[in-house]
Amino acid sequence: MNSTTIDTAALDRVLGELRDGARSWAEAPLAERIGLLERLMPRIRDGAAELAAAGAAAKGYGPDSPWAAEDWAGGPWALAQNISARLHVLRRLAAGREPLPPGAVHEAGGRTRVDVFPVTGWDTLLLSGFSAQVRIRPGVGADQVRDRAAGQYRGHARPAGVALVLGAGNVAAMTAVDILHQLYSEGRVVVAKMNPVNAYLRPHFERIFAEYLERGWVRFVDGGAAEGTYLTTHDSVDALHITGSDRTHDAIVWGADDRAAQRRRDDTPLVDKPFTSELGGVSPCIVVPGRWSAADFRFQAEHIVTSKMNNSGHNCIASQILVLPRTWDGTERLLDEIRDVLRALPARTDYYPGARQRLTAVLRAHPGAERHADGCRLLVPDVTDHDDVLITGEVFASALGVVRLPGDTPAAFLRHAVDFANSTLPGTLGATLVVHPRTERAHPAAVESAVADLRYGTVGINTWSALGFLLGYTPWGAHPGHTRQAIGSGIGFVNNAFMIEDIEKTVLRAPFAPAPRGLFTGSPSLSPRPPYFVTNRTARTTLQRLTRFTTAPALAKLPAVLASALRG
Repeated sequence: MNSTTIDTAALDRVLGELRDGARSWAEAPLAERIGLLERLMPRIRDGAAELAAAGAAAKGYGPDSPWAAEDWAGGPWALAQNISARLHVLRRLAAGREPLPPGAVHEAGGRTRVDVFPVTGWDTLLLSGFSAQVRIRPGVGADQVRDRAAGQYRGHARPAGVALVLGAGNVAAMTAVDILHQLYSEGRVVVAKMNPVNAYLRPHFERIFAEYLERGWVRFVDGGAAEGTYLTTHDSVDALHITGSDRTHDAIVWGADDRAAQRRRDDTPLVDKPFTSELGGVSPCIVVPGRWSAADFRFQAEHIVTSKMNNSGHNCIASQILVLPRTWDGTERLLDEIRDVLRALPARTDYYPGARQRLTAVLRAHPGAERHADGCRLLVPDVTDHDDVLITGEVFASALGVVRLPGDTPAAFLRHAVDFANSTLPGTLGATLVVHPRTERAHPAAVESAVADLRYGTVGINTWSALGFLLGYTPWGAHPGHTRQAIGSGIGFVNNAFMIEDIEKTVLRAPFAPAPRGLFTGSPSLSPRPPYFVTNRTARTTLQRLTRFTTAPALAKLPAVLASALRG
């Protein structure tokens, strides 16, 4: 078999098995679906170390490396947390209750909002001071939101079918949670094509999803573009979901030949099936001017560096552009702290295919770019051209650009920052807004207007917006409005354990400062430095213990989790 030949018979067999299993999944009672999820948890717990170690090895470091914390956060813990969120909602439904708790849905400023985090007492304790709220599209009332939530389980089930999940190659849990979304929110059985970058995860997923495989509800396949093309156009595939780039989406929908542009103009796609996607973009981190202490500058520098350098920047939601006030006296001080953090981090390489070429393109545009630590950790402290490579496309590697905008007051700066983010940066997946509580209290209308106007599917206030992917309760996807002809950051939302419809965006909030210093900044909480920070000294231990807790919550496990977290 040469490199262009694929085993179509094997793929046909896989799809035939799923087609046979689609009806039995559609008819599976809720209690059975819950039991299947419950039995996933011990399999995640028992194989968590191996799953995290596999991710570390693929990236070029050992399981005991300080960087390995991210492989626990984005692997076993993220998967367990997403399952925990689904279980909570499905158990409510099984008990005859509505999916959304009383009081969660309300109206403010003429718009409907849904409080989706914290949900349980464990949430309130383990992520003290963190919250999430879903904002609903204009014109949709509270009663409609309540009635439409979890429609799959309340008389509005979709037709049974087969979904193709084209798995992401960068974050371990992503393919798994996309599978769960198709099964539990869309009612479809799943063929998941592993990305060649992380095909090593397949045996781990096959062990975790063993019962689903036995029943003909999930199948995994390997392969590249040829296998993907065959599957996307197969008559036995009813719907598609992709996590990746807009280029991959467009190649599937319009083709990659010389007629692709004409097909797009004529809206005559090669693939005309229900298609959801999460495609990244150039995500901003916007810092609002204010009066900060020395500790504030250090903590937020660690936060900003985390939002870029986690996973070597190979995240669709990495902060690629740091938006700073041009005239703020804290701008240079914050950049100096960022430099210190970049220099102090352990060395690592950008493992994702094409990273070296993308970093080379940045250096070609900015030969004077600052090279920190191992030389490939780039900081470009003053990007001025809107046609710059850092602004026009996703670098997907360890390079951070800084854009300085005018505005002598928080309100004036925010107007410029929101306009820049919405009008200049491609993509609408997520944005992060850093604002001191005192500044927000002094300018509440300006901050609320910025949050409302930012056209992003997730807006994080004092937290990297990537947290929205991890929590499970929170919908994850691009701001609505994209079309297949202008796909942007994609169409549709995944995760979304409450199965809310008519979503506009999720707004996350976190303490501006960790405990106990938060008491003095106006953001009191019990939360120490978050374990996902790249500077957290006990992150790997904390996330190991948190994973064990999440797979089987128990009061006796809490002291160990908290003790490690407080030392971070």
